Amino acid sequence: MTGIVGEFFDLKADTDADILAMQVGDFYEFFDDDAQLVAEELDLKVSEKSSHGSSYPMAGVPVADLTPYLTALVERGYRVAVADQHESGDGHAREITRVVTPGTLLERTDGEAQYLAAIVSTDDGYGLAFADVTTGRFHVASVDGADSADRLLTELYRFRPVEVLPGPDLRTDEDLLDRLRDRLDATFTLHTTEAFAPGRARHTVREQFGEETADSVGLDDEGAIQAAGAILSYVEETGAGVLASMTRLQAHGSEDHVELDATTQRNLELTETMQGDRSGTVLATIDHTETSAGRRLLGEWLQRPRRSVEELSRRHSAVEALAAAAIARERLQEHLDGCADLERLASRAASGTADARDLRAGAETLAVLPDVEELVTGTEQLADSSLPGILGRPDSDRVADLQQELDAALVDEPPGTISEGGLIATGYDDELDEIIEAHDEALSWIASLDDREKQKHGITHLTVDRNRTDGYYIQVGNSETGEVPDHYDQIKSLKNSTRYTIDELEEREREILRLEEQRHELERELFEQLRDRVAANAELLQSAGRVLAETDALASLASHAVRNDWTRPTLREDRTIDIEAGRHPVVEQTTEFVPNDLHLDPERQFLIVTGPNMSGKSTYMRQAALITLLAQIGSFVPARSAEIGVVDGIYTRVGALDELAQGRSTFMVEMQELSNILHSATEDSLVILDEVGRGTATYDGISIAWAATEYLHNTVRAKTLFATHYHELTALGDHLNRVANVHVAADESDGEVTFLRTVRDGPTDRSYGIHVADLAGVPEPVVDRSRDVLDRLREEKAIEARGDSSEPVQAVFDLGSGEFTAEAGTSPDRAATTDGGAGAQTESPEEVPAIGEETQAVLDSIADLNINETPPIELLSKVQNWQEQLDDS
Repeated sequence: MTGIVGEFFDLKADTDADILAMQVGDFYEFFDDDAQLVAEELDLKVSEKSSHGSSYPMAGVPVADLTPYLTALVERGYRVAVADQHESGDGHAREITRVVTPGTLLERTDGEAQYLAAIVSTDDGYGLAFADVTTGRFHVASVDGADSADRLLTELYRFRPVEVLPGPDLRTDEDLLDRLRDRLDATFTLHTTEAFAPGRARHTVREQFGEETADSVGLDDEGAIQAAGAILSYVEETGAGVLASMTRLQAHGSEDHVELDATTQRNLELTETMQGDRSGTVLATIDHTETSAGRRLLGEWLQRPRRSVEELSRRHSAVEALAAAAIARERLQEHLDGCADLERLASRAASGTADARDLRAGAETLAVLPDVEELVTGTEQLADSSLPGILGRPDSDRVADLQQELDAALVDEPPGTISEGGLIATGYDDELDEIIEAHDEALSWIASLDDREKQKHGITHLTVDRNRTDGYYIQVGNSETGEVPDHYDQIKSLKNSTRYTIDELEEREREILRLEEQRHELERELFEQLRDRVAANAELLQSAGRVLAETDALASLASHAVRNDWTRPTLREDRTIDIEAGRHPVVEQTTEFVPNDLHLDPERQFLIVTGPNMSGKSTYMRQAALITLLAQIGSFVPARSAEIGVVDGIYTRVGALDELAQGRSTFMVEMQELSNILHSATEDSLVILDEVGRGTATYDGISIAWAATEYLHNTVRAKTLFATHYHELTALGDHLNRVANVHVAADESDGEVTFLRTVRDGPTDRSYGIHVADLAGVPEPVVDRSRDVLDRLREEKAIEARGDSSEPVQAVFDLGSGEFTAEAGTSPDRAATTDGGAGAQTESPEEVPAIGEETQAVLDSIADLNINETPPIELLSKVQNWQEQLDDS
């Protein structure tokens, strides 16, 4: 097939992209199935294109409007090939210039990072690489050991890649791939196997970052080098054109960062809630940034807390100064408001996609740096903080030179495309100035032509104008066409007027067209040279961008601290955590929060937390973890005071409901997460455990919780908070020297229970489970019966199982043996029970009507049940089912 449609099909056959956008003049066109798909996804109108007797669906978008449509398609997981049009000897030609994928999309403008990841299996674990093509950031890492798969998931969850390139060996591990797909919202792409080859990958990395880079960053893992080489190959192959912006290779290790596994990041709702929302997260709560780069950096800090006391003290110093200097902080944020994302500008400049508006925004943002520096050095509190050192990182002379060149080169409000002209300011280039001057003179000659012609020929209704069809023309009203001189050449007759041209006008028009072509060509050339110089300064732009982002993030933390009465934590090198009147940073935003203290020291390292459901145990433990984490990102914390011994990891085991849909039982998830904690935590870690063992039978659950407590206390020796309903565990406080009991208090008066939300020393004496059931809306008969059963249990009396009034039934639970004895047709008032449970007897029944099948089935189930071998959740479910069966019978 020939023609436009044929060319489209030929180009589509040359790419493995899902969709092809082919430039045809001023539009990017989609044909056939691609047109239908794009129309459905983006609500575009479909028309028909005929070719060789066949008709094909066609949809299109203007060239200038491609970006939002392209972004929408890629963010939905599609790979889109872009074929651009260029001039050739035979007219127009088209070729695919780039394939845009989720990991190589350059047009992103929000505050989210956009990482492309590659994973390589090794003998000991996995090699990893992460690159954000929009900012040029490039990280490599390796994970090994028995838990390497879990740690792999942790690193991936930390970076949240939008696209993953699995290495050749990994592609055969379906179990791991399924696990990754379940946890990550990412596109998985099979890149060429050759790109992962060790020799080729190492050569690629050396070419990009320099011969000794791998050694200089301490990277000796071959798998990580392979992953890095594969990413560089993929970025080059897709035509993103951003390799020039990837100037630094950073080894991402755990030596100076707090370990936060994927489960902990999810449980603490750092950047995403359990339901997958952004609102209600820690990030959304503390984010008062003015720039997208600052917002992105703040999120990275939350997911990668630090262990360096020196670095954290530097951040705390800046936050403290910004919190104290309110007026200066507000002026600083006003300066930052509207700043461009310089890291992303560097990538767009390197790829050749930055337009004049991007560079103008870059110039205006670079101009903010000296203003911010002057504000900081001129404010006593800020000048004495770490802020001057942060702002002094970029080379100020180079920043000034680049800013001045951009400012001198570009007009204040450049057009949206570089093909329109009008980009370059007067005075930047002598040749361009001459062209513009000649162009302006020609336009001025035409602008005054009508007045000259009126005076010369005495014609009143004469105007000079221009349109696409006729070019420049002289228009005369029909009432005066008889006065038109002979040298006027008529070109068109209208209803009320006639259009003419003259030789001088045609000559000027040709001159204007020639000058405009020269101007556009020269402006484009000058702009591309300017953009190349910006790309050559990518590292400088990235450095300036990071400084502004860090300043923005610190100002955000200061703003939140002032608004919410947070305090500067004291960092310690020992194993103490001493929090006075601590609060949960998110919950306090919507609730009148009851603060609580927490004290851990070398002699008190393990707290068993008991108390009623819904009383605040989980919130108390989570706030301890979050206060520690916030202190280790450099933030102030929600407390009256806080002394935090720096931790090397935070591990949580809270809930597993989200895993059930993946076919993993509650108990299995509990045990896997507990296993990860017992293997990974150290004596410098903080461990949060909530109800370990509840997913299995009561005796098994107590046994596991007991053994885990001993192991954490004796072997791991981590700082631990363990909430449990197994009151048997509270006895450990009397036998293990670093274990202490605390409880969330409740007040009971006249049968009404009030949760005080206050944590006190010692174990709780009751669970108040029936009160919680009442609060949750369990039917009143069930609640009342529960109270009756509980009273009998407390009195160590046998419990009778009741049938309905029309079909009496007697079943007695023997507390001694843990078994039921059931006898159909026994009237409750004839049944005798004995205190103590053991040896409970029933008298011979009188004749009563036979019971129904449903009731008998319930009795049989009760008789067969062994309570000690039944998990609590399953037991509650059975009781509910029995009640429904009896109600229906």
